[in-house]
Amino acid sequence: MNKDDQQAENLSVSAEVDATKQWLDEIIIGLNFCPFAKKEFVNNTICYYPSEVEQVKPALQIFVEQCHYLQKHDELETTLIIFTEGFRRFDRYLDLVDYANNLLIDSGFEGVFQLATMHPEYCFADDDFDEASNFTNRSPYPMLHIIREASMARVLAVYKDPEKIPEQNIALAQKKGSHYFQTALTRIHQAHPQK
Repeated sequence: MNKDDQQAENLSVSAEVDATKQWLDEIIIGLNFCPFAKKEFVNNTICYYPSEVEQVKPALQIFVEQCHYLQKHDELETTLIIFTEGFRRFDRYLDLVDYANNLLIDSGFEGVFQLATMHPEYCFADDDFDEASNFTNRSPYPMLHIIREASMARVLAVYKDPEKIPEQNIALAQKKGSHYFQTALTRIHQAHPQK
């Protein structure tokens, strides 16, 4: 069995992947936080990679491996590395993101891939923790989202006023309120308990 077949076998359905898919469907797609997500979700071109690692070094190794995997698999559009056990503290997760961004450059993936970040305790620098705006980036688990830069450039070129997406998302999140999102995330976790 080659390494790619092994990866496909390892990505069996898990509670964490199911919770992530429900969150994407209900929050990210349902509220149109990412206007580009629905197509990839429906077409099943998202690679969900759950990982139990809790340390930075093995997490970065997985990150680079997933960049290589995505580069070799044109049928996949994007990858979500889902940390099922590690990086629960937001400050530790931000350190991982900094290392991962540096590694993108050092590994020759600058201009090929970019990172988007989602975390259960995501908090924008100038916001209070309980601000509804934070929920535009709050997810059931800490995640690194690997995005193809060329694909992003193509969709942004045909999307009207893409620079307004973040402010529209924040306005919608504030309209919905923190309680709405807290309830949704709690319900998602309860529907897909970790084993």
